[in-house]
Amino acid sequence: MSFSILGGGDAFSWVAQELLHDASPVVLSELPFLVSKSGEREKAVGKIDNVLVAPKTERLSWCALEIQAVYFSGRAMKSDLELMTNWKKEGIPFPTQQRRPDFRSSGPKRLMPQLQIKVPTISRWGKKTAVVVDLPFWNSLGEMTEVENVSNCDIAWFVVSYQKKGDTGQFALREHSLHLTTLDRAVEGLTGGVPTSLAAFEGDIRKRLKTTLQ
Repeated sequence: MSFSILGGGDAFSWVAQELLHDASPVVLSELPFLVSKSGEREKAVGKIDNVLVAPKTERLSWCALEIQAVYFSGRAMKSDLELMTNWKKEGIPFPTQQRRPDFRSSGPKRLMPQLQIKVPTISRWGKKTAVVVDLPFWNSLGEMTEVENVSNCDIAWFVVSYQKKGDTGQFALREHSLHLTTLDRAVEGLTGGVPTSLAAFEGDIRKRLKTTLQ
């Protein structure tokens, strides 16, 4: 999901104002971050979604920005998109297929590995990583211990909400909240759980074995 398209660039301005003190950043997309060397050649094998640059500074001032939408589990949305393209009635057509937002795949399985790979290096460079998510996504995460100042964070979470624009049937992004965390605390929140006890885990093993061997 491109929040820059949905928000008319407002999300970029918010991030840049908080982290770069400049609400009119230059936005660079898909910059190579990980490279694989094969002989004399280098090939990009990982990229940063966006890099925001403050354009009027003597020293290069920038931050990384990752955007994470929620993936859906279930049937493809192609049929619904085709229906909405030709929709002439009031309101929004009811989905034609069964699907649900998959927060577990979107957070721990997709976003967390990206942060674990990128944030340590970006932090060593003395830069910050911003992550833009919407409010339902943020609410699906586990509790994160926050820090009070940007200087102490690895990740700045910019949480947006949606507000209906009159009777147009359209929605606009709105700033909701900003949360500052370290990478370690972010991983705990994205994991969203704690390990069960050995006794409970082995109890499940015994139950499964009993059912399987019957």
